[in-house]
Amino acid sequence: MITVLCIDDEADIRELIVEELVDAGLAALEAANGQEGLEMILSHWPDIVICDISMPVMDGHQLLAEIQVNHPELSNIPFILLTALTDKENVLTGLRAGAADYLTKPIDFDLLMAKIAGCVTRIENDRTAGRAL
Repeated sequence: MITVLCIDDEADIRELIVEELVDAGLAALEAANGQEGLEMILSHWPDIVICDISMPVMDGHQLLAEIQVNHPELSNIPFILLTALTDKENVLTGLRAGAADYLTKPIDFDLLMAKIAGCVTRIENDRTAGRAL
């Protein structure tokens, strides 16, 4: 089963995302900030991470950089950055840092689930190719 970690400091948004994930048949984990998210990533190795950018303690950009620099074994986990920051520079910053995708608030859940489905397809294809070797 695919596991998705949702990191967002806004509990109501996090709960809505988790509900959508579970309804789609995915396992869901949650964290309220980047530091909690890092701990969840290190202990659970989720398949996909949905991560808000603007959070206390450690923001989404800092978390992504921490994974890329200090935990390269986890750097292939797709990160979908979630934010209210819609300007092009923020999108480019996230994508250049290694994010797989970017989604703005308010959340379009159909778009979010389509992005997750794309990640799931790539993960399953990688797993199948790995078994074939």
